[in-house]
Amino acid sequence: MQIAGGIGLFLLGMILMTDGIKSLAGETLRQALLRLAGHPLRAFASGMVVTMVVQSSSATTVTVIGFVSAGLLSFSQAVGVVIGASLGTTGTSWLVSVVGLKFSLGAYALPLITSGALLRLLGRGAWPAVGLPIAGFGLILVGIETLQTGMSGLTEDFQISGRPAGNLFDHLVLMFVGVLLTFVTQSSSAAMATILTALHTDSINFDQAALLVIGASIGTTITSVLAAIGGNVSAKRTALAHVVFNLTAGLIAVVALPWFLDLIGWAQQRWGLPTGAISLAAFHTAFIGLGVVIFLPLLKPFSDAIERLLPETDTPLIRHLDDTVLSVPEVALEATRRALQETAAELFDATRRRLSWGNRGYHESGLAQVREALRKVQRFLSRIHHIPTDRPMSRSHVAQIHVLDHLLRLESSLQPPRAQLESLSDPRLKAVVSQTVELLRLAAAGLRDEEQQDDWPVNVERAAKDLAEMRKHDRPLVLQATALGEWDPEHSLTLLDAIRWLDRLGYHTWRICHYLQGDRNDVALASTPHELAAIGFADGDDAIEQPHE
Repeated sequence: MQIAGGIGLFLLGMILMTDGIKSLAGETLRQALLRLAGHPLRAFASGMVVTMVVQSSSATTVTVIGFVSAGLLSFSQAVGVVIGASLGTTGTSWLVSVVGLKFSLGAYALPLITSGALLRLLGRGAWPAVGLPIAGFGLILVGIETLQTGMSGLTEDFQISGRPAGNLFDHLVLMFVGVLLTFVTQSSSAAMATILTALHTDSINFDQAALLVIGASIGTTITSVLAAIGGNVSAKRTALAHVVFNLTAGLIAVVALPWFLDLIGWAQQRWGLPTGAISLAAFHTAFIGLGVVIFLPLLKPFSDAIERLLPETDTPLIRHLDDTVLSVPEVALEATRRALQETAAELFDATRRRLSWGNRGYHESGLAQVREALRKVQRFLSRIHHIPTDRPMSRSHVAQIHVLDHLLRLESSLQPPRAQLESLSDPRLKAVVSQTVELLRLAAAGLRDEEQQDDWPVNVERAAKDLAEMRKHDRPLVLQATALGEWDPEHSLTLLDAIRWLDRLGYHTWRICHYLQGDRNDVALASTPHELAAIGFADGDDAIEQPHE
């Protein structure tokens, strides 16, 4: 019962400490993870550092799965972070062996728990978040001390340390026990604390502890597998990469166990490495580090192999819409932003094809895919948890609703009367059609990051304004020519309808890009009807009926 209670206290302490650190600096850590995860070495380093800070490889891995599902990280970057997290989690072994077991800190743990609880209950501002990790660390120390007491009592009645590790079957049995221990506790840190404490109290010998540690390292991948269940292909790829890495490192450690033990013995004699728990922590770091040395140079081919093994099944437009990220509104909103961005680019291309008579059949095919994507984005966006208006991401939420509104209006306006569509071939509309086509091309290229200029949204806005000015300029000329009998009245009205239709396409295209780019840069997103009128999108009796911004 003491062993079970010690594991429970340790788990509770880890949960409090991890939650407290994430509450205190979680957003900073997430932003650092995104900023640093560019080059494979930087992705590896960021995964290792973040895991050592939050003391939970599971938290890092689950976060990465959410990031890669939402498109914030590429798959190869995610693999680098996961490998770094696997090495970073060995920091728990050092924390337990150096601080928890080497020094008797149980007496100091109670004041830590008390002060942390008081800060959590009575503190203001950031102090409650500071209290959680303090109380959590105190509970970890109490849990380790309780584990030690329970293990000491266990050795009096149950002694297996004298039994050798045996053959390969015995090795696999001990590894399975380590996997099972991690699965039951749902924490490799708790499993490691139990194993280290058992070794420290001589309940097991070093060879047995080493095999248990290998099993615990493999078992920690269960959390990522559970997190990927029901997720998209990117989430499943990340979980598979985590499993393959830890399983390969574990199997190498089993095969090379005699050499590892000789290396530990040499370090004890040559460098004075302390025996027992600290040596076991060194072994844990050594075999995971060997896996890093093997996998990190092969990160790109390893990632490519995983991608071939699990090919993409969803349409590219909605591949980021993963239900597993709905629990984190910020990540879910990034997923919808990327889906809206790719859907908008495809819709702009479909609209350009609409203006080209040669590819009408292909246009209809692409448009059907856009309609399905818009339907799924709309449903996904409605399931994102409410975000208070005082949080920055609330503006992003509003911006995406604007984008969805304009996309739906643009899609519905792609079916003008046949007479308007036929009038687009009139030479007198050549300049207006060319301007619209260029506007759509520029918008699609910018959203796909194919436009190298940073000010492409400004260029889209300028092109849309020019289109509106062309409508304002051409309308009185057409009416005058019709009154003088130079143009057929019926055909003239059809041309005016076509010009207004093109202007409407340009307007929606501009507003979509405006809100998507504003969402990305987290800037003010509102435009008043007065501002719209000032740039030519509303001009008295001839105003196009536009949605109010």
